[in-house]
Amino acid sequence: MKRRSWSSSGRSVPTAMVRWRSFAVNFKKAWLLMKRYPFNLLSSLLTMYLIFLGIFLGVKYLGGTSLSAVDTLEGIIVGYSLWTLSIFAFSDLSWELTNEAQMGTLEQMYLTPAGFAWAQAGYLIGDLLFFSVFEVAMIVLMMLTTHRYLHFDLVSIVPVLIFTLAPAYGIGFAVGGLALVYKRIQAFFQVVQFVLMGLLVVPVNRMPWARLLPMSEGNALLRQIMAGGRSLWQLPGQDLILLLATGIGYLALGLAAFGWAERVARRRGLLGQY
Repeated sequence: MKRRSWSSSGRSVPTAMVRWRSFAVNFKKAWLLMKRYPFNLLSSLLTMYLIFLGIFLGVKYLGGTSLSAVDTLEGIIVGYSLWTLSIFAFSDLSWELTNEAQMGTLEQMYLTPAGFAWAQAGYLIGDLLFFSVFEVAMIVLMMLTTHRYLHFDLVSIVPVLIFTLAPAYGIGFAVGGLALVYKRIQAFFQVVQFVLMGLLVVPVNRMPWARLLPMSEGNALLRQIMAGGRSLWQLPGQDLILLLATGIGYLALGLAAFGWAERVARRRGLLGQY
């Protein structure tokens, strides 16, 4: 027997249809928020580019014109791009929960017949897809600046990128749980940003245990694909298995932490307060 929900007109609607509508509406919400506030988006992209420009000029100044300094530029572009994407991934849910709490609509989201998870899934996936388009444009701009060009094999990049960003979303769910309970945690975001940067600069070749850290293995594989020109089929099988395990594992831990914080917030009656 199919599960059904009730619409505002009193007619029963299949739960699957309610979830799809909620997913689609929140997907559209992500697009509308990005489209209606272009100055905020462009300011963020300009800030990201200026930070990269500072890193690039610093490497060029310290390394001079030596070949070893130039050879690191592709890796810098990949690592920096992944860092900006990971920051977006972990902070997206947390900022959304904080904003909904400030506006007083957080409790309404939990009362939707589709469920909170479906509503947020549409928003998070839409936001990531739209931001990724601008991230690609940023990568092109960085390549034009450095005159170093990456290998774009979407068939290889997309699956590796998904499981590389999964731990970032796991961290985002954990931090989102803190936002449900403690409300104002913006200062903690800055701490997490530097932690993510540290995870992406750990030399996994010299420190094999670092492959178990969030996103470290994915960062190494993306460098092999985008900077080394390798395809997904040329990557070691054990490295891909480790990427899947760490991606799914850290995402599951983040979801578990969010679930625990959600129960605490419900028990304390914090969903309807700010």
